[in-house]
Amino acid sequence: MKPTLLVLAAGMATRYGSMKQIEGFGPSGETIMDYSIYDAIRAGFGKVVFIIRKDFEDNFKSIFEPKLNGKIETAYVDQDLTDFTDGFQIPPERKKPWGTAHAVLCAKDAIAEPFAVINADDFYGRDAFEKAFQFLTTDVSPKKYCIIGYELPKTLSDNGTVSRGVCEVDANGNLITITERTKIYKDAASGKIVYEESDGKHDVPDTVKVSMNFWGFDRSVFDFIEKLFRQFLTDNINDPKAEFFIPILGDDFIKKEGGTIKVIPTSSQWFGVTYKEDAPGVKQNVQKLVDAGAYPASLWK
Repeated sequence: MKPTLLVLAAGMATRYGSMKQIEGFGPSGETIMDYSIYDAIRAGFGKVVFIIRKDFEDNFKSIFEPKLNGKIETAYVDQDLTDFTDGFQIPPERKKPWGTAHAVLCAKDAIAEPFAVINADDFYGRDAFEKAFQFLTTDVSPKKYCIIGYELPKTLSDNGTVSRGVCEVDANGNLITITERTKIYKDAASGKIVYEESDGKHDVPDTVKVSMNFWGFDRSVFDFIEKLFRQFLTDNINDPKAEFFIPILGDDFIKKEGGTIKVIPTSSQWFGVTYKEDAPGVKQNVQKLVDAGAYPASLWK
């Protein structure tokens, strides 16, 4: 059974200021998602499921269906605030979605096989998809998941701070914990990579692996997420800003369920559009890959 690719494309893109998921960055107008799907197809994935918002579903489908028809099976799932909240009264001030782990849960009825999860607006590189495919077809189990680990210096933006899940890894290459650092950047004065918190700046070693939200799961994870989400709602239903992130389930899977999450290193250069100012650099990076023969000038022709 071929694994599925789950693309998280329902984000509100508040920092970027537009629907960046469907903006063209390739020489023939390709989105970042196009390159991820292209890499997934040539790695061997058999289906792609998009998590989207209902208000741009028609627009989204009109862009992707003509390209992907006949190339890979597709499915579309809306992430709605009321999904999996039976028995809870959602406060009227709650406007934003419940977070990435809730987005994954919304795909429960659309996925029946091992699957990978990625963000729509991150360029992950061919190597990452090939390694994820290998894991999902030979190594995944109800007690063993994976995460693709990126080299921190290859994941920074020149245009502002970024949030990164800093991975602590044991001697066997398995995840111990992920710590979300919300303000990471290269400090101009020291030349070091640092993160900021209320108590000041702290150095981050160049050698650490970070999560770019590229995960590999067994399908059994859905029941686990649903159980965790019920507890999350019990604890956070009245906090309008609380979010149920994938690292939360990863942490509980390791510490409470006795599971293992393998950190699979990749040397791929990440790039993405955290800020609108990142867009020209992304286009240049894509063009360099096309010029080097890594991708055709027109992906789907």
